[in-house]
Amino acid sequence: MDQITRAKTLGFSGERLSRIDAHLKRYVDAGKYPMAQFLLARQGQVVHQSVVGQQDPERGVPLAEDTVFRIYSMTKPVASVALMTLVEEGLIALDDPVAKWIPAWSKLGVFEAGIDPFLTRTPARPMQVVDLMRHTSGLTYGFQNRTNVDAAYRKLKLEQMHGGTDLEGMIAQLARLPLEFSPGEAWNYSVSTDVVGYLVQKVSGKPLDEALAERIFRPLKMVDTGFHVREDQRGRFAACYEHVPGGRPKLQDDPQTSPYLAPPSLLSGGGGLVSTAADYMRFANMLVRGGELDGARILAPKTIRLMASNHLPGGQDLTQISRSLFSESTNAGVGFGLGFAVVFDPPKTLIPCSEGEFYWGGMASTAFWVDPVEEVTAVFMTQLIPSSTWPIRRELRTLTYAALTETNG
Repeated sequence: MDQITRAKTLGFSGERLSRIDAHLKRYVDAGKYPMAQFLLARQGQVVHQSVVGQQDPERGVPLAEDTVFRIYSMTKPVASVALMTLVEEGLIALDDPVAKWIPAWSKLGVFEAGIDPFLTRTPARPMQVVDLMRHTSGLTYGFQNRTNVDAAYRKLKLEQMHGGTDLEGMIAQLARLPLEFSPGEAWNYSVSTDVVGYLVQKVSGKPLDEALAERIFRPLKMVDTGFHVREDQRGRFAACYEHVPGGRPKLQDDPQTSPYLAPPSLLSGGGGLVSTAADYMRFANMLVRGGELDGARILAPKTIRLMASNHLPGGQDLTQISRSLFSESTNAGVGFGLGFAVVFDPPKTLIPCSEGEFYWGGMASTAFWVDPVEEVTAVFMTQLIPSSTWPIRRELRTLTYAALTETNG
């Protein structure tokens, strides 16, 4: 069956889907992206794939379907799913105080003033596990460049995966720093999911890489996903670039000398994985099928629904409650669940989408989304930092749904 016939069988116009190829080619030809791969599926069956550009432009290596990418924050949904497998087993609960599992955090204060030493106050309530999952913990990221607290994160190089600190060391350092706000008071993109990864490690009794392999990667046959690039993957590893305003992107990480070629010192549940489009599509298809794929059940359907519901206090969206870089108009109608953003008011987003659609992306412009209503999953891969450089994620949604001719809702 050719691609156009398969697309029609699954409710898509093959001719309209071809617009995606042309759109991505314009980006690559203009030098805006070094490469672009888009994989689209419905009901678990591939509808369309675009593979444009070069995985290593410096050496003229073309992009391939099995190219390995740094997925950065697309690691977060994976770590979150792993924690929910432990919740399902009754080993940890979402309303557990985090200090139950990290006793050194029992006296965390909220920033008032100062630069180490800090003046702090007692939080209005203790941080709970759910606060880590939905980024309402009061933690932050050093790259926010907003406050004295994130400056302290930068000074300690807390987010450096290939430095001298391991996951336990990161948790110990965080015990010395104040929170940005009382847990539950606001949304702030943060190292919260790295702490989720630590909890997975502690509760499962296994290193995070082993826990993810046992609970997710092996059951789902995600053979190319892990915390470093194996020897047999090196020839498929993409170069990563950084946007230069007014110029062509500059090489940010050479695939032949990258720190990703060796295991990291810090196993980051917030941003440490490498993967392929096909591997991540298997993860997305497990989610759209209610937690199961090809006979491997990772989570129960009710657990997936819980994760894909808006958990922001008061039912707010990200434009109302966010204090970080993600407080922007493009997130109107979008809340946050347990590991990913969730659309709860589609008209406010101003793009075609479904209520209950959930998604996230990574720092190098990668992205995925899951639409349970239309049974659509999509994975976009490239390697350009920062992810906010071009509006490709919104454009891909528009192009995809413009090609959907038979809808479920």
